[in-house]
Amino acid sequence: MSDTRRRVKVYTLNEDRQWDDRGTGHVTSSFVERLKGMSLLVLAESDGSLLLESKISPNTAYQKQQDTLIVWSEADNYDLALSFQEKAGCDEIWERICQVQGKDPAMDITQDPIDESEEDHFEEIPETTHLVELPPCELGRLEEIADLVTSVLSSPIRREKLALALMNEGYIKKLLGLFRVCEDLDNREGLHHLYEIVRGILFLNKAALFEVMFSDDCIMDVVGCLEYDPALVQPKRHREFLTKTAKFKEVIPITDSELRQKIHQTYRVQYIQDIILPTPSVFEENFLSTLTSFIFYNKVEIVSMLQEDEKFLTEVFAQLTDEATEESKRRELVNFVKEFCAFSQTLQPQNRDAFYKTLANLGILPALEIGMDDLQVRAAAIDIFSYLVEFTLLKTLIVLGLKTEKTEFLGFFYKYCMHVLTAPLLANTAHDKNSKDNFQTAQLLALILELLTFCVEHHTYHIKTYIMNKDLLRRVLVLMNSKHTFLALCALRFMRRIIGLKDEYYNRYIIKGNLFEPVINALLDNGTRYNLLNSAIIELFEFIKVEDIKSLIAHIVDNFYKALESIEYVQTFKGLKGRYEQEKDRQSQKLNRYRRDARSLDEDEELWFNDDDEDDEGETVERRMDEDFSDSYEKFMEAKKGKLRRCECIQLPGNL
Repeated sequence: MSDTRRRVKVYTLNEDRQWDDRGTGHVTSSFVERLKGMSLLVLAESDGSLLLESKISPNTAYQKQQDTLIVWSEADNYDLALSFQEKAGCDEIWERICQVQGKDPAMDITQDPIDESEEDHFEEIPETTHLVELPPCELGRLEEIADLVTSVLSSPIRREKLALALMNEGYIKKLLGLFRVCEDLDNREGLHHLYEIVRGILFLNKAALFEVMFSDDCIMDVVGCLEYDPALVQPKRHREFLTKTAKFKEVIPITDSELRQKIHQTYRVQYIQDIILPTPSVFEENFLSTLTSFIFYNKVEIVSMLQEDEKFLTEVFAQLTDEATEESKRRELVNFVKEFCAFSQTLQPQNRDAFYKTLANLGILPALEIGMDDLQVRAAAIDIFSYLVEFTLLKTLIVLGLKTEKTEFLGFFYKYCMHVLTAPLLANTAHDKNSKDNFQTAQLLALILELLTFCVEHHTYHIKTYIMNKDLLRRVLVLMNSKHTFLALCALRFMRRIIGLKDEYYNRYIIKGNLFEPVINALLDNGTRYNLLNSAIIELFEFIKVEDIKSLIAHIVDNFYKALESIEYVQTFKGLKGRYEQEKDRQSQKLNRYRRDARSLDEDEELWFNDDDEDDEGETVERRMDEDFSDSYEKFMEAKKGKLRRCECIQLPGNL
């Protein structure tokens, strides 16, 4: 089959809670007589064999995850998943499943946490009765508890029931008490079971459970349980790292105890997510979505609390702008601002704008100017600038400068700030080579180029002078070789804005530097692939053709047409050649006019010779006429030669 929309991989969950790949094929939904209902069928693309035949049951809970994944359970211990190559195919099959079950396709799960078959059962059970009967919290029952926790993870309904039971009985603190006992007894088997239990509880994905587990009196025991992964020969020493190696530095003393506790908690939970827990599979990512949200909202709260503490921030910036501040202290302060900006990414747009306006009012730009000779300070300052550019603070400031005291503001900006902004770009493109092409660097450079493109659009003298002095466009076009297409497009967009101004000063700069070469090389290297880069480059040359920018057209045709004439899927380059030929014809016509002027001199000369003087004054008069003729003829020829020389000078441009 050639339809990639329905192309899928079939996965099943094995006993070790790992997903096994059962093969790749194409999925359809059709009525199967034997199963007496609509079913999902997957035929292997290799040999057409049947990989999956699954009836769409009205009571089965199907989940759609990440736009290309459908997961469900057919029995207590048999979980299935279809991973689609394309979102469109996933949407089609999801709509068919929802149609069979009579559910809304806009939902990501077809069954409520408690389905209809269980609602009747609930009506018969008193509210105080637990949905899942937990074993007594004893050392001898840890294996049983671990089996129970891991067995419910595949069923959303059973996860809900277990989470409710754990909360109602205060079970988590009892488990952590057993952990301390097991560690005192060096009971490795019990510690391994506790690892599975705590990991499973985290995967229940319940905020109410996290509030208990990540409280001050529980979180280090949770970290301790997660040290005893059964797959490891020796346990990790995460608690030792968190309590002894990782040091909490207060660049300015934090007097708010609630804020300090929130910072500690956020760091430790982030550590659990990023370092301790294994990377979740594509099917397990949703299990930790609430953990991600927990960290997210903690960061929002931290930023808000710091932002509201005017005394704290004022002191930070006072020390940053004080030239007497020690270098080590300045590094800590700049790194703090960097972390502060990183946390601010969690804010809503309006709150983020307020945050950056606060930084602007406190003097973020002049504060970063001091101490830039220190490599660590410079590196942190560059990261801060990347956040500022990303969230358009500088753009807002520049627009503000356009509205009020433009000359004074731009003079300050280009003298004291622009070189800091462009430092990563100039450093990365030294020697006409893109020295670092990793994703993080590419993102930073793309943000810088976005701001520079804005400057080209809205400034004239300042940015033009800066581009010429730094040969900035040449350095930017080095990035056309980046493996990251988005960065190459940013570089091209910068050049496109410059050419869009139709400024001959810029045009001469481009011609003199032969700056079309990297663009044309990128077009040729892209080959016949019809993609965004191809379209953007073609649009650049199409603009030059339509706007009839003569100097650039002549340069492109004279220097690159042989390389471009084979491109025939668009008429852009043939159009450029046509414009070029038209201009040559116009120049030729001008040249012909000058030549006609030269020929008129010959006609005047002939008329002069044929002019008969009817006055007959004798030989004396004839001799005087001969002498006069000689003098006049010499003067005439000198005048003629001078005019011809001027014609030759005029002809030269047409012959270049």
